[in-house]
Amino acid sequence: MTYSDAHLRDVLQSTKTVAVVGVSMNPVRPSYYVARYLSLKGYTVIPVNPGHAGKMLFGAEVKATLSDITDPVDMVDIFRRSEAVPPIVDEALAHFPDLKTIWMQIGVEHAEAAAKAEARGVTVIQNRCPKIEYQRLFGELRMGGFATGVISSKL
Repeated sequence: MTYSDAHLRDVLQSTKTVAVVGVSMNPVRPSYYVARYLSLKGYTVIPVNPGHAGKMLFGAEVKATLSDITDPVDMVDIFRRSEAVPPIVDEALAHFPDLKTIWMQIGVEHAEAAAKAEARGVTVIQNRCPKIEYQRLFGELRMGGFATGVISSKL
């Protein structure tokens, strides 16, 4: 999929609340540090993972499912395998009438689920990472492509 920079920028600027489906409590997992990054950038992040429901992460209670979220959500960010996408999209469309965006992480794509969401007027972005796009579009990447923030495997 090809998305214009202007389109991605518009999505990131209009989003305030993100439900991150498949978030990990493990700080070395991409779902953890993407959710953390988004929370540090001012987004309200609602973590969703049935295995960690009730725990706290980034100041928010981890929800078991999207249906457990009581606040409006602008974007659902999916950190699950492609084959797991359709029921997540169905739940998001049923539970969030004003949902703006379904965002599928790098390596995650599902054409039929995307078409269903788009038919409902929801923007769909597939096989991209909002953290990487935010850094690229808002000047946080250096010329060599490395982020100015520190991510290290060192303890």
